[in-house]
Amino acid sequence: MLSRPTFAAPLLALGLASVAGTAHAQGPIISDSLALDGTIRAVLDANPAITTLEEEVNAATSRVTQSRGGFLPQVTGTATYTRIDPVVKLQIAPDAPAFQFQPNNNYDAHITVQYGLLDFGKKDATYNLAESRRITAVDNINVTRRDLAYSAAQVYYNILFVRESIKVQDAQIASLRQHQREMEKRVEGGVSTKFDVTTTQVRITQAQNTRIDLENQLQNQQVQLARLLHKPEYVSVPVRGAFTYTPQAVDVNAALNQAVENRPEVKLARDAEQSANLNLKLIERSNMPVLGIGGQVGAKNGYQPELNRIRPNTVGVVQLNVPIYDGNKNKNQRIEALANIRGAQSRIQDTQEQIRADVRQAANNMQASTARYENSQLQISQASDALTRARARYRYGVGSNLDVLDAETSLAQARLARLQAIYNYTLGQYQLKRATGEQIW
Repeated sequence: MLSRPTFAAPLLALGLASVAGTAHAQGPIISDSLALDGTIRAVLDANPAITTLEEEVNAATSRVTQSRGGFLPQVTGTATYTRIDPVVKLQIAPDAPAFQFQPNNNYDAHITVQYGLLDFGKKDATYNLAESRRITAVDNINVTRRDLAYSAAQVYYNILFVRESIKVQDAQIASLRQHQREMEKRVEGGVSTKFDVTTTQVRITQAQNTRIDLENQLQNQQVQLARLLHKPEYVSVPVRGAFTYTPQAVDVNAALNQAVENRPEVKLARDAEQSANLNLKLIERSNMPVLGIGGQVGAKNGYQPELNRIRPNTVGVVQLNVPIYDGNKNKNQRIEALANIRGAQSRIQDTQEQIRADVRQAANNMQASTARYENSQLQISQASDALTRARARYRYGVGSNLDVLDAETSLAQARLARLQAIYNYTLGQYQLKRATGEQIW
């Protein structure tokens, strides 16, 4: 969810992403300013979290390849030497030499080929589960890229927003200083008192304090953007772009359908259900019989009548393994797998409900921001008219200096309120895009 700043008179408090501190050391500055697209691409290219997840995909792909090995014959080469003392000897007659059944030194070298002929789908189930987990790893990358892209967009607009707010404060300070100069002339002419000048100076100081706070927030946002770019040495990351109000029509029902279809969280939840189902199939087949065949070609000694002579030999085997009793291990594994399936199905339902809430909240925020923008436009018009009248009344001696200062402050607050509405509406648009699963990178 994208956060939005709110104003608290007389100071401006922005609901921005928190940062650990402000960079004080001077460092290199990016030569070219970044537009929104460039900012997002730079963040995605620089973030090591993407690389980490890509390596997890590579690992998952390797596990898929490993599972394919079960479909191929297994070939093993073996060479052994065995010394036996004593060996069995048979004395047939007192004067005859002893008959020896095996040599003392035994040599055996052979190549063995084994192949699972029939396993009732166990190899297929292993492969399908590995592939499902690989797909989940790929989808995790999409979620991370989405989150980074929207974080970059938020910081980008935070910077533009604070810059525009500083311009409003500068305009207010310039207007107050102009008013101060007029006050000083009136004091010199004996028309006004020094108190009016002092009161104006107090308002200027208050406006300057607000500007200092905005400058600090701007620096913090620069630090946050440098953090996303993984360039902590940057003191300033210049961004460029227009901060404008561009309303759009919102079809909530269409947005809800798009969100359920496109949100990567739904895809991940369905991936989890698919993996849980495939895991159950693997468990069900792990307790099935396995029919295998094998062959062995090699050479060894120990054959009569020349025990020490090494001769070629071959072995063929057909083997059937039938599980009989495993201490209810397979049964309990099935119970666990079924519980995981039910949990995955519940997560899908919960995710879909959360997505619907996200879409409706984004639409509500945009609607409220539109109303606030229109109201702020009216406030600016009213505050401008009030300031003009207050200045005229004061100029002709029928109004007070305090009326002029209050009108100046009201106009500045109305302009800041309009910026706030534009900022909230802009982030609301991106909140809606995020809620519907739209890609912005």
